[in-house]
Amino acid sequence: MPTWTNWSGSVTATPRQLCSPASEEEVAAIVREAAASGRSVRAAGSGHSFVPVVPADDVILSLDALAGLLDADPASGRATLFAGTKLRDATRLLWERGLALPNQGDVDTQALAGAIATGTHGTGPAYGSISTRLAAARVVTADGALLDVDDPALLPAFRVSLGLLGIFTRITLACVPRYALRERVWQHPIDACLEELAANIAANDHYEFFWFPRSGIAESKSLNPVDEIPEREEPPPLDGPGERTGWSHRIYPSARDLRFNEMEYAVPAEAGPACFAAVRQRMVERHPKVGWPVEYRTLAADDAWLSPAFGRPTVTISVHQAAERPYREFFTDLEPIFRDFGGRPHWGKFHTCARADLAAMYPRFEAFCALRRQLDPAGRFLSPYLAPLFA
Repeated sequence: MPTWTNWSGSVTATPRQLCSPASEEEVAAIVREAAASGRSVRAAGSGHSFVPVVPADDVILSLDALAGLLDADPASGRATLFAGTKLRDATRLLWERGLALPNQGDVDTQALAGAIATGTHGTGPAYGSISTRLAAARVVTADGALLDVDDPALLPAFRVSLGLLGIFTRITLACVPRYALRERVWQHPIDACLEELAANIAANDHYEFFWFPRSGIAESKSLNPVDEIPEREEPPPLDGPGERTGWSHRIYPSARDLRFNEMEYAVPAEAGPACFAAVRQRMVERHPKVGWPVEYRTLAADDAWLSPAFGRPTVTISVHQAAERPYREFFTDLEPIFRDFGGRPHWGKFHTCARADLAAMYPRFEAFCALRRQLDPAGRFLSPYLAPLFA
């Protein structure tokens, strides 16, 4: 039987069928065939989720071959791409047409569909996740039909939907004119970083910090737009403290050569500093050997039903552990702290929330589940991991 593995190696699956369709019609045919035989189907992007959102017993459908730019209109800012296009490729294609995303995260290896389905985000209190840029989509429904979604009343449900409402085949993004950023990276003691935290968030379009627990040092990073036009697409490398300027789609991402597992929770913005302080104290007291950094970012409120930033300005705090090391005990020891501060988990990262927990966290959770049942009454797009949460 074929084997599918996620990026970090923490999740593997042996489905009956692993396929990589190269057209929307092929995707629809695979879903129709699965429906006729009563089988489940899960779509896979780049496998950058750290939890088993993809694995299915029956069919895993890779979107790798469904990639490329379909249309881009600089006048309207709208661009349509196939859903399997990797973010790195998508942003380059947009740049070639004079467009860009207004914000990105520091990883750009995800498939566009997966980034939207799980709420991938960058940092900046005025900026939402990539999901908030979804202006329209085409999905393959549970019966194998093609459905175009552009109804403003429905888009908030599809923006973070984990592939449960249909399989994305094409995605239309609301973009902005391409722009350049100046990146600045500096190091300072964590206490100094926290004293300057509010000021740094307010003074920069994009600001984040990483706390390195063994050293007590924080590495801060700010990104701000500049008017100068870079001479080339690829900016000069920046390894460690310093400054550089380049096109936004090449400045946002950072190299991720070492593999890891991750837990991230989104807490109300006003609770961010206190939540981080509690996480820091527990790590110092109980987990002094953990060397991987803790990441602190900001995120604007949005209206996506399953977004961790739904209805509230947000701070996200992420903890990491090397892929080859045990992580579950470490993560589960910290998770109650995030929950105590009103946290909501990132859908693609480790958490232990049950359905009742999620229903209490997300005001539109039951509405989403009702829509899922309406669009997929047979549970074609459910999986062993997702069924207890959304059936």
